[in-house]
Amino acid sequence: MEPNGQVVDVIVAGAGPSGTAAALSLAQIGYSVTIIAPAERPADRRTVALLAGSVTFLDALGVWPFVVEKAAPLRSLRIVDGTQRLIRAPEVLFHAAEIGHDAFGHNVANADLTAALARLCNQRGIPRLVASVDRVDMNADLVTAVLDTGETVSARLIVAADGRRSRVRRSSGISVREWTYKQSALVANLSHTQPHHDTSTEFHTEGGPFTLVPLTGNRSSLVWVSHPSETDRRKAEDPAALAREIERRSASLLGAITVDGPVQAFPLSGMATSRFAGQRVALVSEAAHVFPPIGAQGLNLGYRDVAALAGILAGAADPGQVDLLADYDRSRRVDAYTRTAAVDALNRSLLTGFLPVQALRGAGLFILDRVPTLRRAVMRQGIEPG
Repeated sequence: MEPNGQVVDVIVAGAGPSGTAAALSLAQIGYSVTIIAPAERPADRRTVALLAGSVTFLDALGVWPFVVEKAAPLRSLRIVDGTQRLIRAPEVLFHAAEIGHDAFGHNVANADLTAALARLCNQRGIPRLVASVDRVDMNADLVTAVLDTGETVSARLIVAADGRRSRVRRSSGISVREWTYKQSALVANLSHTQPHHDTSTEFHTEGGPFTLVPLTGNRSSLVWVSHPSETDRRKAEDPAALAREIERRSASLLGAITVDGPVQAFPLSGMATSRFAGQRVALVSEAAHVFPPIGAQGLNLGYRDVAALAGILAGAADPGQVDLLADYDRSRRVDAYTRTAAVDALNRSLLTGFLPVQALRGAGLFILDRVPTLRRAVMRQGIEPG
């Protein structure tokens, strides 16, 4: 298709926390960028644990000063085997100070992060078209986004940040492998009477992880993974009854619990793409990979996608060059595929009743607790890969 609308260097499809960060990153290195995304959705009450590498990335973009006062530091991480199985792992407590960091990262509300990114895009004059990309057409020189409004926008590169059902990815012919789990996640924000001491606590249970992540003040966010029927039952409970169940499950670690606002539930699934780039297309974040909310890897992995893409494209006259996109594809494969496999393996190890797997998981945590060199290496790799 020949362009009959505007032409820019880069189109970013999607205005979530990955899409807006991609727009800021690519504009920062000199490209003209247009964001294309539908109208704002209702406020998302979920939170995201941004690891130290993501905080550094957002600080370099100029976003972090708008977010830091609303973010809670994660200075310690506790893992507790909350199963009732024959073989149980020891409790393990990691401290960021052991690797010279003030915090492993910060927990912040998705809505606050997205608002800060959108504000900075607006301040820097990055235009946004309120529309959806229906499909993309490519030729040797340009990619043209055909919008649901009938308009077209052409560019030398389109960045797909339009989520797990990415229309840009589908139009580009990049295949995916998808899988599901017999699990769903209950998500809520909590108030409590005891301080969290900037410590994130993850209880491993037979149904999946039960994770309490600090928010500012005496507040925490909860992600409780279990069988869908259990999640549905808990979501339908009276808030006071649910709070009592959360308090029991957490062994009253945070004192008396109050459910602060609505409770949400999300089915768990996974997805991996065959490639991270195609003809004048680059995939980032959930357009490229999806896995369960374990170990705070989702958006952090997406930000590493964006940082890698901007680093490879910096200084290039044509951001859609075949060799540059091939470099991007190669650069992201190992990180994304190994993280996806590791999270999948950990999640499945919690679900299995097979004794050798339980023993292996317990032994792994025991070694991490007792071998300082390995312990520090794993912590560093967890927050700043490479």
